[in-house]
Amino acid sequence: MSVVVLGGANVDLKARSAAPLVAGTSNPGTTCLSSGGVARNIAENLARLGTATTLVTAVGSDTLGDDLLTTTAAAGVDVSLVRRRETSTGTYTAVLDDAGELAVAVADMAAVESLSAADVAGASDVAARIAAADLVVLDGNLLPATATAVLDVAEAAGVRVVVEPVSVPKARRLAPALRRPTFLLTPNTDELAALTGISETERALAALHERGARMVWLRRGPAGSVLSTPDGAASLAPIAGEVVDVTGAGDAMLAAFCHFLLAGASPEEAARLGHVAAALTVATPATVRPDLTESLVRSHL
Repeated sequence: MSVVVLGGANVDLKARSAAPLVAGTSNPGTTCLSSGGVARNIAENLARLGTATTLVTAVGSDTLGDDLLTTTAAAGVDVSLVRRRETSTGTYTAVLDDAGELAVAVADMAAVESLSAADVAGASDVAARIAAADLVVLDGNLLPATATAVLDVAEAAGVRVVVEPVSVPKARRLAPALRRPTFLLTPNTDELAALTGISETERALAALHERGARMVWLRRGPAGSVLSTPDGAASLAPIAGEVVDVTGAGDAMLAAFCHFLLAGASPEEAARLGHVAAALTVATPATVRPDLTESLVRSHL
């Protein structure tokens, strides 16, 4: 089975406060520089779980871009379709509180946003890889026209598409492109409202199904998640455990869902295994857990 993942790739700078954050002043703590980006993280998680994965994104022609591609390829991801740009590689700067929860973040995604519809639909190598995939995953870092091109190529080839909105502003920007069939959408509660313009959860889920979403996996953080279909919804409890750093939890969760679904699991079983992968990830300071494997996830269910 193979997956093509399209969207964000950047370098993460994570700063964690050693004590409760105090606004407007310097806080003692620690910092860490690592490879990141929603699509890139999902791709690395998939590769570590054992799924053949291709990443389509854009990075700068700089040292950060070189390092990003080297570390991603070393994890088992095919980076041959990554575009290089005469600009700086994207960055994601996150400030975490002393409990490891995200306080604020700033994303510079100009390189990724340069990925155009022509880079997808107009590039035979990318379009062919999408058409041959068993599953396509795209994130909200893509511009709407680019996301639409991906959906068009996948729909023409009969390939299922998973869409991760990323954030409220990007979900709102992406919404017009999603008025077409999709296999799975993965918003949190705020992103769900941004995608639909509807604040009431059940009505918003129904609206996405009416627009062609076969499944909506609603993320609710510490409250778990809801896997919704037009025929009903299943509530899934979170996996309890130590929280060191929440960065990358959702990426691991989605990657595990895709991996186990392609391996034959039901959507609900795949979602439960996704929760396990997320719990394993937040228990480490790494954005992508370096020892993540299919057997490790199964052993913790």
